[in-house]
Amino acid sequence: MIVDELVRNGVRHAVLSPGSRNAPLSFALHQAEQKGLLSVHVRIDERSAGFLALGLAKTGTPAVVTCTSGTAVANLHPAVIEAQLTNVPLIALTADRPVDLYRTGASQTINQYDLLGIPTLHMPEGAAESVTRSLICRAIATDGPSHVNVPFRPPLTPSDAAWPSTDRGPWTETDRAFTVETRPSDLPARTLVLLGDDRPERLRKAAELGWPVIAEPTAPGGLRHGSLLLNAGLPDHLRPDAVLVVGRVTLSRGQQALLGSTPVVHAVGDRAQWPDVPFTATRASTWLPEPRSLDGEWLQTWQSAVKNVSVAVDDLLDAEPWPTGLHVARDLTQAMPPGSLLFVGSSNPIRDVDFAGERRPDVVVHANRGAAGIDGSVSTAIGLALRHDGPSFALMGDLTFLHDSNGLLADRLPDLTIVVLNDDGGGIFSLLEQGAPEYDASFERIFGTPHGTDLTALCAGYRIPHSTVDGQEEFRSAIAAPKGLQVVEVQAKRDELRALHQRLKSTVSMVFTR
Repeated sequence: MIVDELVRNGVRHAVLSPGSRNAPLSFALHQAEQKGLLSVHVRIDERSAGFLALGLAKTGTPAVVTCTSGTAVANLHPAVIEAQLTNVPLIALTADRPVDLYRTGASQTINQYDLLGIPTLHMPEGAAESVTRSLICRAIATDGPSHVNVPFRPPLTPSDAAWPSTDRGPWTETDRAFTVETRPSDLPARTLVLLGDDRPERLRKAAELGWPVIAEPTAPGGLRHGSLLLNAGLPDHLRPDAVLVVGRVTLSRGQQALLGSTPVVHAVGDRAQWPDVPFTATRASTWLPEPRSLDGEWLQTWQSAVKNVSVAVDDLLDAEPWPTGLHVARDLTQAMPPGSLLFVGSSNPIRDVDFAGERRPDVVVHANRGAAGIDGSVSTAIGLALRHDGPSFALMGDLTFLHDSNGLLADRLPDLTIVVLNDDGGGIFSLLEQGAPEYDASFERIFGTPHGTDLTALCAGYRIPHSTVDGQEEFRSAIAAPKGLQVVEVQAKRDELRALHQRLKSTVSMVFTR
């Protein structure tokens, strides 16, 4: 399958250094050569093999060099360095032992991740076609050299029992083929745009194409409650014929379900870095495709649907006891003064803003979504506020706040209100599989992890003003006019969180069944 994808993407030369662990690749390359699909060049020495592949790739067409695991891979490094400095599309396709053999003393087993000084595209064992396709296409599209690392377990030869056949049939039109586009192509009138974390200018342009837009909080525009609608399940009349994905969309499982069920998924990102977490993209480019046509009636249907959902969600939250994370996210995003900056912490707060927050063009939203960790959030928020000319706010959970409480030790403090939703532990786990009732016996001990920290005393130790609010109006008053650095604590409970989110999704679904 790997060799099939290389051939389909234009690779016509492969350099092979013989070895045991790369035997499956060797057999597949030999079969491809027998079919006249590419030429195989055999070199005993991996260092020479790497430079031969470098020469073959200097014309600008990618060439592959493959070898076994261990120091054989290290011998490719000089050629990869040359390819990197001269922007040559050399693909190092290296065999590996399974990662569970690392540090066990297994023969010819070393850590091959980033061994060649360039990021490693690691092929999972038994990778599905969609995963293989995406990783090989990323390797092809990379500027300069790329490294694809493939772990193999025995059996390694086609004579062994259960060895997978490499004699795959030709690609057909029914395959979910993947294309890296080099020239603009059209998308259908009923295209839905998903915006995630990306370059602000590209996100802004994507939001203005004229299609319905569902944007994560850090992206501009977007229909309110759009992600919530996806999580509840799209009704048929709102289903798109294509999805345009711009930036990394990582917050919602509903997004991933939509991408897996839509026939055309066009991902836009920097070269070889297009967003495709679930490996569902069918094509990718570095530019934004233009609409072939727009379906104004369908756009109005989307806008009407989101308006109805918004009314239903607000009615549900107004009927629920205050506070929950959803209440705080809605109230904060509605009450911030124009020109405000908002930093949102990972875990539940960013998802609460995504589900229930107001979408405001007069507020800029930031979050650490690169690795999506909870570390360093207090310091990041302070850094943003020091550079922002206007009111600044941060919304984060108690664990996120505690993780970087030393960020409050600073020589210069901005006008920043840090809102801490304190549910005494890991509230996000309540919404995941481990939060199901059958795991109640172990949940608090290993997931909920209540800490019981007194945030009033902690802030007093740092000499940072702190207040605890108990009601909605008191909360809105506390965030009305940020002056200096202050912490506003909202204490909430986790025990009803899972049920609330289930009611929320049911409420959205009922909007379309009335």
